[in-house]
Amino acid sequence: MAEKNLILAFETSCDETSVAVVENGTKILSNIVATQIDSHQRFGGVVPEVASRHHIEWITRCTDQALAEANVSYDDLAGVAVTYGPGLVGSLLIGVTAAKSTAWAHHLPLIPVNHMTGHLYAARYVGEFKYPQMALLVSGGHTELVYMKSEHEFEIVGETRDDAAGEAYDKIGRVLGVNYPAGKTIDEWAAKGKDTFHFPRAMEKEDNLDFSFSGLKSAFINTVHNAEQRGEKLNKYDLAASFQQSVVDVLAEKTMRALDQYPVKQLILAGGVAANHGLRSRLEHDMQKYHPDVTMLQAPLKLCGDNAAMIGAAGYMDYEHGDRAKLDLNAEPGLMYSEKN
Repeated sequence: MAEKNLILAFETSCDETSVAVVENGTKILSNIVATQIDSHQRFGGVVPEVASRHHIEWITRCTDQALAEANVSYDDLAGVAVTYGPGLVGSLLIGVTAAKSTAWAHHLPLIPVNHMTGHLYAARYVGEFKYPQMALLVSGGHTELVYMKSEHEFEIVGETRDDAAGEAYDKIGRVLGVNYPAGKTIDEWAAKGKDTFHFPRAMEKEDNLDFSFSGLKSAFINTVHNAEQRGEKLNKYDLAASFQQSVVDVLAEKTMRALDQYPVKQLILAGGVAANHGLRSRLEHDMQKYHPDVTMLQAPLKLCGDNAAMIGAAGYMDYEHGDRAKLDLNAEPGLMYSEKN
C-alpha cells in the first residue's frame, strides 16, 4: 500500500482564510474556507487591514476544523505547507506565522509555496499532469502564461503589463453597480448580451505573449460615463458581453499563440477567472480546432478561488522535491517564479 503523506496547508494571501489536509497531493481530506466577502463588499474591494484582522480571528478555528474533518492529528502529518507570496503582506504574515508555529511545535518540515503554483496545482485534482505543459493562470491579481518543461520547473512566458483580468472585472463591476467580487455576475450578464460595443483587444496582434487590460477598462468606463452625460441608458447585458468578449478574445489568442511557440502535451487553466464560463467555452473550442492533440485540464470550479487544498497539492509536490523553509521564513508579497523554481 502506498504511503500516505498528509500535508496540512495554510492559505491567507488575500481575503480568504483557508486550511486543508491533503493526502499525497491528489486527495482532499478537508478544505476549510472562511470567506470575508461580506466585510469587503461595501468598500468595493479588499481592505488589507480588515483582511488581516479576519485572518487572525479565523486561522486557529479553521485549523482545528480542518484536522477534525480529516479525522487526523498532528502526529499523522508529514509536513506543513503555506503560501508565503505573492499577496497582501499583512494577510500572508498571518498564515506564515501559523504555519511556522505549527511546524515548530510538532517537529514537522515547513514547506514554502508560491501562491500561483497553488492555483496551477488545483487542476491536479482533475487528472495527472503531463510535461511539457503550458498554464494560463488568470486571477484577480495575476494574468500569466507559464511554461513547464518538467515538474517543479516554471518559466513565465507572458504576463499582464498593467491590470490583471480579474482586477479589470472588479473595476468595471463597480461602474455597473455590481457588488465585489464582480466576475461571476459579469459572466452571467454576458451570457444574456451581445458584443455590440466592440471594445479594443489590446496587444492581441503584437508579437509577444503579454497582456494589457487597462485600455479596455478605460474604454469601458468612458463609454458608460459618456452615455450618462447624454442621458442615454445602455444595455447592461450588452456592456458585459462586449467587455467579456474582449477579455476572452485576447486570452484565447495569446494562449493559442503560446501553444504554437511551445509544443506541449497539456494546457492548464486555473485561477479565479478560470471559473468564467465564457473563457472555458472559448478555450475548449479553440483547443479542439487548433490544438486537438493537446489535452486541457481545468481547475475545478470550487477550487478556482483562493483555497488551501490547492496549496496542499503544490506543497506535496514541493515536499517530494525536498523544498524546506527555516523558521525565519517571511512573507514575500511580490514573489515571482524566478525566485522559487
